Amino acid sequence: MDTILIVEDNRDVNLMLAEALTDAGYETKSIYTGTDGIREIKSHSYDLILLDIMLPYKSGDEILKEVRSFSDVPVIIISAKELVGTKIDLLKIGADDYITKPFDLGEVVARVGSNLRRFHKQIQETRTFSYKDLALDDSTKRVAISDAEVELTAKEYLILELLLEHPGKVFTKANLYETVWEEDYLGDDNAVKTHMSNLRSKLKKANPHEDYIETVWGLGYRLYKA
Repeated sequence: MDTILIVEDNRDVNLMLAEALTDAGYETKSIYTGTDGIREIKSHSYDLILLDIMLPYKSGDEILKEVRSFSDVPVIIISAKELVGTKIDLLKIGADDYITKPFDLGEVVARVGSNLRRFHKQIQETRTFSYKDLALDDSTKRVAISDAEVELTAKEYLILELLLEHPGKVFTKANLYETVWEEDYLGDDNAVKTHMSNLRSKLKKANPHEDYIETVWGLGYRLYKA
């Protein structure tokens, strides 16, 4: 389920948006000030942001500029300002769409859906992960260390991709088995241990001076913490 952050200081408008989006199947979070908005964006992950311009303590355009310094999350501006120049300026600094107040709730829900579909498609088409000198390109299924390709089996690739998708997370053998093999884990960890050992050996061979995956004793595996 996609999660939408609504940053709008008018409580009635905010709650109206939240209700319409919840009814459309989205999870929502409501924030009412600019400072709380940027704090929330930095500390939590959202699939799309509805952002008012006239906010207490920190304006929407300031938030947008700051967000674009660290995130590509879709941002739809909601504003009473109808000037074409204002819309163009906001689109130039990173807004994905612009809705003028007063608005139709059906249009807002439709615009949210359209922007999310476009963003998810872009992610699927350009999913790449990098960690230290390692790069994984999901579109080509290519793994490289310092631009030298590393040949992996399908299961080794899926294990590495899973770890790269969730840096810092510890995966138990059961987590890995049920996600990669898509079968119930019955306690036999030989398959996971063998594939993990082979994967680590291939990465170590590609760069003997670097560590990529570490064992968290008694728990499982994660990307090596530098």
